[in-house]
Amino acid sequence: MTRSTSLMSLGRRHAMAAAVLALGALQGGAAHAQAYPAKAITFVVPFAAGSATDQLARALGQSITTDTKQPVVIDNKAGASGMIAASAVAKAAPDGYSVLITTNTTHAANEHLYKKLSYDPVKDFAPVTGLGKGGQVLVVNASAPYKNVGELLAFARKSPGKLSFGSGSSSSRMAGEMLKQLAGVDILHVPYKSNPLAITDLLGGQIDLMVTDTSTGVPQIKAGKLRALGYSTQKRSAQLPDVPTLDEAGVKGYDMGYWFAAYLPAHTPAPVVARLNELLTAATKSAAAKSFFENAGSEAWTTTPDELARFQAAETQKWGKVIKAAGIEAE
Repeated sequence: MTRSTSLMSLGRRHAMAAAVLALGALQGGAAHAQAYPAKAITFVVPFAAGSATDQLARALGQSITTDTKQPVVIDNKAGASGMIAASAVAKAAPDGYSVLITTNTTHAANEHLYKKLSYDPVKDFAPVTGLGKGGQVLVVNASAPYKNVGELLAFARKSPGKLSFGSGSSSSRMAGEMLKQLAGVDILHVPYKSNPLAITDLLGGQIDLMVTDTSTGVPQIKAGKLRALGYSTQKRSAQLPDVPTLDEAGVKGYDMGYWFAAYLPAHTPAPVVARLNELLTAATKSAAAKSFFENAGSEAWTTTPDELARFQAAETQKWGKVIKAAGIEAE
C-alpha cells in the first residue's frame, strides 16, 4: 500500500468515525427528549411567591405535571432585579430540569440598568418559548381634575416638574419614562419597592399618577378609587374596554407592555428544548393558565425558540433606547 493510499484510508476511517459519533449524538439527544422529563422539573422564578410570574409558573407547572406525571417544583429566588434567579439557571446543568420562568426585567432591561450582570441574557440561555404578554394602565386618583390623557398632559406642559409619577417595577418605570419622552413633558419620578406601595401613595395623594400593571390597578379602578386614563399597548385591555390606548389618546407611537418567557441553560440539547416548548405551549391553554391570564389582564403568547430570540433582541433594543433617553445611569 502506498503512502497516499494509506492516508486516504485513514481519512475515510476518520470520516466514518465522525459520522458514527454524530449519529450517536443525534440518537442520544432524541432518546433524551423521548425520556424527558424523567424526574422533577424545577421552575426558577426571579420574584417572590404571589407575584404574577410566580402565579403563572404554578399554573403552568400544574399542567405539565398532569401531562407528564412528573412534579414541577417552584423555586422563588427573588432579589437583585431577578439576577439571582437568572444566574442560578445560567449555571445549572443543561439537561432541561432547571427552567427560568421570567420577564422582560432579566432579559431586556437589566443589561441597560446594571454595569455588571452576573449572567449574559443571550449567551447563557437557550430560549424556549414566550408565555404571555400584558399591558399597563395609566391611572390618577379618582379625585384628580384630569378626565383624560389630553387634560393631564396639558397641565404637565403648563407646569413642568410639578407632577410626579411613581413606579415599583422596571416595566412601570419605563412606561412612565416613555410617556414623558413621547409626550414631551417633564414629570418627576418617585421610586418604590413595589407597585402596590406606589398605588398606596397615589391613593393618599403623595404622587399624581403612575402606569401600573392591570392586576394591581384594575381592582382600585373598579372600586372607584382610581381613574384609568389610558392603556399602554396598542390593543385595548379586555378588562378595560372603554379605556383608550395611549396611542389612541394622542401619545402617538406609545407601546410598552410586559412579557413572560421560559429559558433553559445554554447548550441544552435541542430535542429537550423542543419537548419543553411543546409542554409549555400546551400548558398556556390549560384552565389554570387561562384563569391566570384573565385575572391578570394579560394573554397567552407562545413562540418558537428562534422567534423568542428575535423578539428578545428587539425588546432589548427598545428598552435600551428608552433608558438612554431617560438619562438613567447603570448602577
